[in-house]
Amino acid sequence: MKALLASLILAAAATVMTGAGSGAASVTFVDHEKVAASLAKGGELAKAPDLTVLGAHRSGAGQVEVHDKETDVMYVIDGAATIVTGGTMIGGKVTAPGQWRGKEIEGGHAQHLVKGDVMVIPAGIPHWFKEVPQSISYYVVKVIK
Repeated sequence: MKALLASLILAAAATVMTGAGSGAASVTFVDHEKVAASLAKGGELAKAPDLTVLGAHRSGAGQVEVHDKETDVMYVIDGAATIVTGGTMIGGKVTAPGQWRGKEIEGGHAQHLVKGDVMVIPAGIPHWFKEVPQSISYYVVKVIK
């Protein structure tokens, strides 16, 4: 599992470092204090035209999300939650270009996430942190198509 995460992070870093194919090399470094703050409160760690790297923290359930052009790659750092993926979003509305939010999912698959788990949610798939008993901290790499 750690090898999979390392491969995903290296692929994302390679995209950032090469300027997404522009030939202009750059390196993104995020110090441990910013990473810790991002995991405690949520926040962006790195951004390129075709990806965004975020730290995220939840202490309760969220809204249903659907991203038209973003695949979410999540790696759980601490805590646990139940996420529902797939099915049909109920009460959905556009909140930003290519971004939808809703109240719940009809159908779908519930998956319990714990520290060390990785989940990849392709663009267009509804997903919902339905239950967060205490809290969950995780990295998200949003790959933009």
